[in-house]
Parts: sequence; structure tokens; C-alpha cells
Amino acid sequence: MVSVVETERADAARNRRRLLEAAQELVAEVGANQVTMEAVAAAAQVGKGTVFRRFGDRVGLMVALLDLNERTNQEAFMFGPPPLGPGAPPRERLVAFGEQRMAFAAEHKDVLLAAEACGSRRYEHPARAVLVLHVSALLREAGVEGDVELLTETLLGYLDVALLAHLRETRDLPAERLSAGWADLVRRVLPA
Repeated sequence: MVSVVETERADAARNRRRLLEAAQELVAEVGANQVTMEAVAAAAQVGKGTVFRRFGDRVGLMVALLDLNERTNQEAFMFGPPPLGPGAPPRERLVAFGEQRMAFAAEHKDVLLAAEACGSRRYEHPARAVLVLHVSALLREAGVEGDVELLTETLLGYLDVALLAHLRETRDLPAERLSAGWADLVRRVLPA
């Protein structure tokens, strides 16, 4: 599991928890697009500078919020029961993984989009590196040949939150169709 591990003073850890709790509440109330660093500071009853020192900017704050939620998902596909977790064939695991990521994208769409506002950061975040490692490992375990690195990125592209939001909201494609499309894609890429 990838997460930021650092030694913190007790007051710094307490401030971080308060800031993230305040940010989560604000996201639930007004949506991620309306959450400002100033609003988070006010809700957590700390100075605005504390928020900026802790997270750098708004994107850093959104990334920290996602990190909390990603841990649960990582545990599920790394250690949970099959078909998502170990014990199922790679093809079944990859189908379950895609379904989990689509559900995660739907649940956390606003925060994901806000966290990905900076193009270069979205591909460099440690949580994404875990996704890349997981998908490429499943492809190799299934015996897929060729450029596994590029195939991994192509598969993860299907699960991109901006694309999924566009397909659902602009093109009105139902979630069931997207899930079926994912399962079809996986079956075509991975041998039986």
C-alpha cells in the first residue's frame, strides 16, 4: 500500500486530521470545485497558512483526500477476497479491478477531477503507481506478450475519471454498459 509516511509532531498530526476532516465535510456539502483553502482553514479553525504549508496548494489537498480513500481500495485488490483480491485468475481479477475503479470514480468524481487538475501530477502520484504495478502484474501473470507497459496505460485510460464522467454525463451511457465494455476489453486482451 502506498501512502505518505512521515514523522509528525502530535500537534501537526492533529492539524492534518482536522484539515482533512474539514475538507471531506466541505466536499460533501458543496462539492470539490467549491472548496477553497480558506474555507478548509476556517472549518478546521486554523490559519490559512497552516493549510498551505501542509498541502502546498488546493491540488495537494485534494490528493491528500484521495490518499485516504485509495488505501481501502488498494487493500481490497492486494489482500482482499477473490475475484478482486488474490486467488482468482488474472482475467477475473482485472475485470473486478475495473469495476471497482469505475465505482470509485463515480463516488469520488469531484475530488478525483480536482486532484488531477495538474496534468503532470496525475501520472506521478504514488497511488497511480500502485494501479500501474497491479495491472501490469496481472497482464504478465496472464501471459500477455508485447509491450505490457503501454497496454497497462491503455487499459487504465479506459478507467480515467474524466473519460468516465464524459461518457456518463455527456453521452448518457449507463454504468452497466461501461462495465460490460470493460469486461469485453479485458477478455479481448487477456487470453482465456
